Amino acid sequence: MNPLAARLRLALLTGPRRGGVRGTATSAIRRSEGYEFAELREYDAGDDPRRIDWAASARAGALQTRVMIEDRSLTLAAALDASASMFAGGNPPNYNRAMHAAELWYAMATDEDCCARATAAGPLFPRSLPGRVAAHVCTAEPEEPGANFAQALATALAALPRDAHLLIVSDFFDVAALERTLRACAARFDAVALLAGDPWDGALPLGGFVRLRDAESGTVARVFVGARERARYREAVETRERTVLATLRRFGLRAARLGSAGPASALFEALRSDAMRAA
Repeated sequence: MNPLAARLRLALLTGPRRGGVRGTATSAIRRSEGYEFAELREYDAGDDPRRIDWAASARAGALQTRVMIEDRSLTLAAALDASASMFAGGNPPNYNRAMHAAELWYAMATDEDCCARATAAGPLFPRSLPGRVAAHVCTAEPEEPGANFAQALATALAALPRDAHLLIVSDFFDVAALERTLRACAARFDAVALLAGDPWDGALPLGGFVRLRDAESGTVARVFVGARERARYREAVETRERTVLATLRRFGLRAARLGSAGPASALFEALRSDAMRAA
């Protein structure tokens, strides 16, 4: 496992999780009697005094606690939005960004883990393969553009075990219509949602009179794009993305924006975020 994936796995196992919303699938942070050393952090009231690292405490000038995580197998799964809007504009398009995020997600797998992919066509769950081989299988084939994302989420709910760690990547243009399904995913799994950001990062690369085609409906309109329109576009993008992230967190998902900075920063932001809100 590469160092980045190892750090991501640690964040997955030790990062804050929202309590009181998820079902029995998702445990609280699991610290054990010490199968694997995770990190040193400052002592908190209630920590086991036996976990105090006195040498590190002397160096830091404050009590330091050794955090241990259980060495246990995981089920790593992903559901990626392959609707037409995910292939529109940008270089690369958002679906490519989603695939890169999934590749990093599955890179956390050890041979003892299970890996699965939920698609509109059905589940891909190579249980008989070692985890790292199964991870490669789950990212080997992209979905066809135009696949039904709601069906992919339904596949996840039907096929994945309740202890799965599910990565969901979408532009969430239909987030309101998906509310019931997304809430169900948050209740059943440890679910992380990445919002695929505007493919131009808010900087609309158009000028003058242009023809625009809606990626989902195919509707074409002729509009004028100038400095004022680009500014309004940027403002609208920022407002929508901020609203969608707040909505995903309200549904019970750990969420962050996936943009040009790449999947690593987005995943770490989602896993370490404590910005959860009560439903």
